[in-house]
Amino acid sequence: MRYAQGGGLTAQGRARREQVRLEAARRFGQGASRAEVARELRVTPTTASRWYKAWKNGGSAALASKGPAARPRLDDGQTQRLELELGRGPLAHGWADQRWTLARIRDLIRRLFDIDYTVPGVWYLMDRLGWSAQKPARQAIERDPTAVEVWKKDVGPSANRPRRPRAPGSSSKANPGTT
Repeated sequence: MRYAQGGGLTAQGRARREQVRLEAARRFGQGASRAEVARELRVTPTTASRWYKAWKNGGSAALASKGPAARPRLDDGQTQRLELELGRGPLAHGWADQRWTLARIRDLIRRLFDIDYTVPGVWYLMDRLGWSAQKPARQAIERDPTAVEVWKKDVGPSANRPRRPRAPGSSSKANPGTT
């Protein structure tokens, strides 16, 4: 439910959470304890206590949704254009290799939309857009994949045999031959 596409809770998610908070207010009005509300609504006791204090000071209106925490910095059109540009790859935007880094994406956003993001802000944006962080595996230039497969198949099993077989009937690895 958290961090749906677009960031934060969706409108439906906020409405659902608001219904839970309003149900808590109704239960508090009926005299239910904070522990009962926490158990029935499946929230933490700390959350139930926070809701109780808000309800006590401002009634049910204090538990109403206040809307999204922050407005996204890029609108839907800008987000679509960013994804299109990211799909074109770093080479199309002047970088020498095919790696998108957070700093490069930040620079691209600044160039395209004249909006400044921090590197962590770009991380959150990319996470909301469904992109994942990937770290390329480094391999030796001399690596021969066919030789590796042959080794795994033919040499590896014999190389991993125990050095000394246990005596028959032995249950001890430390003292073979004794029972």
